[in-house]
Amino acid sequence: MRASLIQIAVNEDESVEARRRRTAALVREQAGADLVVLPELWTTGAFAFEAFDAEAEPLQGPTYEAMAKAASDAGVWLHAGSVPERGPDGHLYNTSLVLSPSGDLAAAYRKIHRFGFDKGEAVLMGAGDELVTVRLPETTLGVATCYDLRFPELFRGLVDAGAETLVVPAGWPERRRSHWTLLAQARAVENQAFVLACGTAGTHAGVPQAGHSIVVDPWGEVLARAGGDEEVLTVEFDPARVARTREQFPALKDRMLGLPAPRG
Repeated sequence: MRASLIQIAVNEDESVEARRRRTAALVREQAGADLVVLPELWTTGAFAFEAFDAEAEPLQGPTYEAMAKAASDAGVWLHAGSVPERGPDGHLYNTSLVLSPSGDLAAAYRKIHRFGFDKGEAVLMGAGDELVTVRLPETTLGVATCYDLRFPELFRGLVDAGAETLVVPAGWPERRRSHWTLLAQARAVENQAFVLACGTAGTHAGVPQAGHSIVVDPWGEVLARAGGDEEVLTVEFDPARVARTREQFPALKDRMLGLPAPRG
């Protein structure tokens, strides 16, 4: 399976619409990939709190339309990162979009853990309450966003729902970059899953971004890592390694706490 993580640079000197067009062109260039991943809130910047309300859009708004066309043109599954969504209830949400190679909306995930400690995203946006997985021909994706990476119980829930590849778009700040790498590897090891973590580059709202998107295998080995600037990180991996790893080292079978409720 071939995945391309597009580490978009989000800078204040580029308009949202210009960045949308530029990102759509980058997605089209990934024709031949099976999966393309964009970062969190790449239209506005994850720390540009004052822009959330002005740039909020419906679920199938301008970003969806542009990315759906790009995914269809390239013939790829596209995790289009996240957008500031204005829901039918009028509330804002940090919502990720997953699009099929035909451009259809395969899934939407509203970020559950909002960052900010009683300010910023934590007060401006509502929290999601549903775990989301997406079945691709090669693997099942588990969808999470940025700050979610710090909450292992969410990823356990995704694994219980069948996830084999965990996709985490982010707008992670440079000053906590070491946490980004550490947590991506920890989520891979403890869940015996691939982790594809795609961050933003650049600086927005005065906050330098970490970049350093990373792909980690089920043993915690780093398969590919980006630098700090905008780039496309492409990696080939074998999704069947998840099942082999879980069979060879069946640690998940020894869980005693937090087990899913029995069926039937």
